[in-house]
Amino acid sequence: MNGNSRGGSGGTRVLVLNSGSSSVKYQLLEMAGGAGDRLASGIVERIGEVPEIPDHSAALKQVADELAAQGLGLDSPELAAVGHRVVHGGTRFTEPTLITDEVVAAIERLVPLAPLHNPANITGIKVARALRPDLPQVAVFDTAFHATIPDYAARYAIDTATADAHGVRRYGFHGTSHAYVSRATARLLGKEPAEVNTIVLHLGNGASASAVEGGVCVDTSMGLTPLEGLVMGTRSGDLDPAVIFHLSRVGGMTTDEIDTLLNKRSGLLGLCGDNDMREIGRRMDEGDTAAQLAFDIYIHRLRKYVGAYTAVLGRVDAIAFTAGVGENSAAVRQAALRGLGSLGIEVDAVRNAVRGSSARLISAPGGRVAVAVVPTDEELEIATEAYALVST
Repeated sequence: MNGNSRGGSGGTRVLVLNSGSSSVKYQLLEMAGGAGDRLASGIVERIGEVPEIPDHSAALKQVADELAAQGLGLDSPELAAVGHRVVHGGTRFTEPTLITDEVVAAIERLVPLAPLHNPANITGIKVARALRPDLPQVAVFDTAFHATIPDYAARYAIDTATADAHGVRRYGFHGTSHAYVSRATARLLGKEPAEVNTIVLHLGNGASASAVEGGVCVDTSMGLTPLEGLVMGTRSGDLDPAVIFHLSRVGGMTTDEIDTLLNKRSGLLGLCGDNDMREIGRRMDEGDTAAQLAFDIYIHRLRKYVGAYTAVLGRVDAIAFTAGVGENSAAVRQAALRGLGSLGIEVDAVRNAVRGSSARLISAPGGRVAVAVVPTDEELEIATEAYALVST
């Protein structure tokens, strides 16, 4: 691919690839008329662990074979583009970007900011470009939606020269989810995104909050890395930075050991031994005090961010829960917003208890702030952004 080609075949389909270190998730979507119909989806796992899938090249070939078996092969003229999820775009990539050799090199230079994610994303890009060098390929960055955060919210209060030299600032993550959910919430309310101020709560094993003012992100809980912010499944979220020095000086822990502790052995798992909210709920019902405390800490942090972002936005029109926990745990939603009636935030217990797969309101009738459950669709967001770029 020469880096200058755009969708010229008249194709209306986008293949979305999410390449992880040991897996490749894919979805093929039909974008004609903005439909976003899902034609195929799947995941290739255990890359490098089993003989038949030794590397990402073999994994992408398996994806191609699975699509071809359904009559949806990569050689189809109806394919307009491949959209790639890329975790970190730094300050350079703030919108969907047509992939060129120069872009790949720039993403590689960002690896120190996302050493666990960007390398796998890059591998997926390189393999996909090799399979279809003639096809436009688009990078969609997790950090891009948060690029609009003003400097006073994005910068940390450390020496400016040091921060600039090492790229230390708030980048935020889960951006495709926050973008999709904030717009979907506006649609649910029958309004344009520019008319709505929304607090989005993306609560999965990884969790983040964002303050979205008129469709534009003005603050988010994750920072330089996905470690900052809410209590997560295995990540600590916010803590005193001096904890790290203390563990090093007093506990004798190495940097790598502390990194592992905070990212993989903290959060709900570190507090009670479980990072599955369903299991924690079951244990709470049985009177397990460790599970109860973990839940209470999780909720306390969540409520603090709701309050903080209410202050940041000044006027909140909606609060949207999304991702695995946000979409499925009525107990988390109820507890997180309990007692906030003075802010115009009230959850209707009956509405909240109803399960469903579509966007829905769970706020009390007449409440000043709409409370919604909005299933996220990051693949559709990536496809939408990629198709918009190559079809112009």
